[in-house]
Parts: sequence; structure tokens; C-alpha cells
Amino acid sequence: MTIELRHLRCFLAIAETGSVTRAAAGLHLTQPAVSRTLRRLETELGTRLVDRSTHHLELTEAGHAFRAKAAAAVAAFDDAVDVGRLRPWPLRLGHAWSAFGAYTTPLLLAWARAHPETPLEFLRIDDRTAGLAHGAVDVALLRGEIQAPGLITEVILTEPRLAAVPTADPLATHPELTLADLADHPVALNTVAGSTTLDLWPPARRPTATVTVANNDDWLAAISARRAVGVTTSATAVMHQHPDVAYVPLPDAPGLPVSLAWREGPGHPAIPALVSLAREVSRGETAGN
Repeated sequence: MTIELRHLRCFLAIAETGSVTRAAAGLHLTQPAVSRTLRRLETELGTRLVDRSTHHLELTEAGHAFRAKAAAAVAAFDDAVDVGRLRPWPLRLGHAWSAFGAYTTPLLLAWARAHPETPLEFLRIDDRTAGLAHGAVDVALLRGEIQAPGLITEVILTEPRLAAVPTADPLATHPELTLADLADHPVALNTVAGSTTLDLWPPARRPTATVTVANNDDWLAAISARRAVGVTTSATAVMHQHPDVAYVPLPDAPGLPVSLAWREGPGHPAIPALVSLAREVSRGETAGN
């Protein structure tokens, strides 16, 4: 048997829905047909991708690893046959929040000057790899430690951390704050794509209350509504100014590395040029606007 795109699409539908029945409905196939396709794919690969031993389907360890590769392969195929994208071939740069901070516009301008034949598209995608693991982007700006398998990363710069507090809170009047200053307040944590966890605080002085959010917009809303305080970086202060949120230096918190990441194996040929240019822009080595 030769593995075909239909096998990958079938497996991805099962992984996405967690159900053969729902996958079959979404693919407009019968349930037995989807089950047979999955079995044939597993036979060809020589490993089980889905654990059927529970009431709810779960991906095996091999299934999780194969899901990222299958998604990237399907996305690459769909992009290749999209006539509207054949020329030029855009370079899709994902981010989960705050893009490239103060360097976002300089990077776009410098790229347009140096590579007019290749549009650079910034895409915000709210997940841990900003769409990279699922093939939605070619390269991603990621903050903090990156644990996703199959990625190549290069640290471009380190951003200082800031406290984000409601402007009506007395904390907003301080010239700088410490992590301990925030510990008595509920802390907003973006558990989908954020870089702040309670491990940032010493064990003896960790906040006792948190407000869980799923994206940067909800994070800002929680702080501006005086439900929480937050920890972020200088990029957010540039990209997300808000009349009800004050950003205050947090010098005792370690800086946060910002990396460019891309998948192992064949990729967009312009990725090395982007890495080089991002370094130049972050160091102020490019020409003016």
C-alpha cells in the first residue's frame, strides 16, 4: 500500500475530533471506511497511532509525533496546489502574542526592501508553537522554553519582563516592582500560549490565586477589569497599549528569550534570510525607514 493524502486527512480528522464517528461525518464517509483507512495507515507505518482501549480515543506517543508531521505534509500540499499562492510564495511568520514587539514594523519594512519577491505574512495563532507544529506557518516567533519535537530554533534576542497592573491600582504608581509585590494579587495566566507560570516565583512566595485565560486579548481584559495582575515583556507594552493597563519594570524577573523556530526537513527557502534579517533588525543594523 502507498500512503496517500486521504490516509493523512483521515488520521488528522480522527486526531482532531477524538472520534471515528465524528471524523467520518466530517469527511462524509462511513464509519467502517474511516476505521479501515486508519488500520491500513497503521499497518503501513508499522505502529499504532490511536489507542482504542478506552471509551475516548487517545493518540499514542507515535500518534502525537505523526500528527505534527501529517499536518505539515497536508498543509504543504494544500499550499502547493493553491493557484492563488503559486506566485509569489509568501513566507508565513506565526506568533502567539505581541509579534516582534518594537521590531515588528522595522522587520516588515526591511524585508519588503530586501525581498520584494517574497511577501512576509505575520499570522497570530493562539497555540504553543504559533501554528508551526500543525503546518499553518513556515516559521514562528516563540518566547520562552520551546519543547515541541522536530523544531529547529535560534534565539534572536531577550526581552525584559514587565508587570502589567490596572492603572487604578496603587502598584501602577511605582517606578518598578518585584515579583513579591505581585504575589498577593490574582495573576492572569495564558495557559494556551503564554510564557508566565507560577514557577517564575520562588516556592515560598508564589501567588495563591490565578485567573486562567486563553489568549492575549482575554489577558488584557482581566487586568484592565481589575480582576488580576500579569507578567509580560517589553513587546506587549509596545504592541498592546491600553488606557486601563500600566506596564511597570520588573527587574528581579529573568528576561525572556525570543526565538525563531521552524520545522526540521525541507522548508521555505527564505527562512535563513529571515533569521539573518531579524538579528540585524533587533541590533539596529538595518537602514532607516
